[in-house]
Amino acid sequence: MKIVLLEGLGVSDRLIQEHADRLKAMGHSFHAFAKDTDPVVQLERCMDADVVMLANMPLAPAVVEQAANLKFINVAFTGVDHIPVQAAKARGIAVSNASGYATQAVAELCISFMIQLLRNVDQTQQRCRAGATKDGLVGNLLCGKTVGIVGAGAIGKRTAALCKAFGCTVLAYSRSQVCDSAIDRQVSLDELLSCADIVSLHCPLTEQTKGLIGKDQLAKMKRSAILINTARGAVVDSAALAAALTAGELAGAACDVFEMEPPLPTDHPLLHCPNTVVTPHIAFASVESMEQRADIVFNNLYSWLEGTQLNAI
Repeated sequence: MKIVLLEGLGVSDRLIQEHADRLKAMGHSFHAFAKDTDPVVQLERCMDADVVMLANMPLAPAVVEQAANLKFINVAFTGVDHIPVQAAKARGIAVSNASGYATQAVAELCISFMIQLLRNVDQTQQRCRAGATKDGLVGNLLCGKTVGIVGAGAIGKRTAALCKAFGCTVLAYSRSQVCDSAIDRQVSLDELLSCADIVSLHCPLTEQTKGLIGKDQLAKMKRSAILINTARGAVVDSAALAAALTAGELAGAACDVFEMEPPLPTDHPLLHCPNTVVTPHIAFASVESMEQRADIVFNNLYSWLEGTQLNAI
């Protein structure tokens, strides 16, 4: 089998070489490349590949359509909306992801965002750097707040557990029945939006969730509420969120994801809103989670080579 890794996995070259040596000893070839989003380059690298591995770089549809030997797409990421999954399925190409590798990392960042916004960390550090005081910027505790979790999968449940440890009441909205000790009640989306002090998004991007949080949904939230998005950017209408923040109809927001991967255009509406924390898609990115991701994705590969598909999409 020819195995092609289209981008780095955020781990040491030594670790990648260890896997390359193991695969070679098994009779396979392994080719690692630096990230390149050019569809022509991707197709050239994958034309005779049996297995393609990548993280969150969009995979050119031409690879799926024209790489005649392709049998397995191994995604070192949780979401697969950057992969032409339906086209792959139509050709009988297996697709797996690295589900679970960033659960703790994303949940911890969500808690950080909540506390930063509740305690006015950005505004008070600016005051401190300017030689001023906290006057008028005394914040609030996370303890005692009602947190609404939209999408109660592994990350949503882990975030709920951390919120519970801080003394929060936790509501959840999910298409399927949720049974989890950290979740106090499963409710409709409308009830969650109207009751929660903090809304944290953890749903995948699908046709059903695209634009899930728009102008009408934001209007249902308390003016004192904050919104956290570490899911997918397109789940939220950015223009509507920016308008609500600018008008003071929402107390704050934290966005780690956007409609496109950073770098963002400097005129993106969410970069110029009050009480808004923005980060360039860092929720999954920790040393520990990168190492765990590599373990998962190479285990996917070895299992598939032996005839068993793990983490199938």
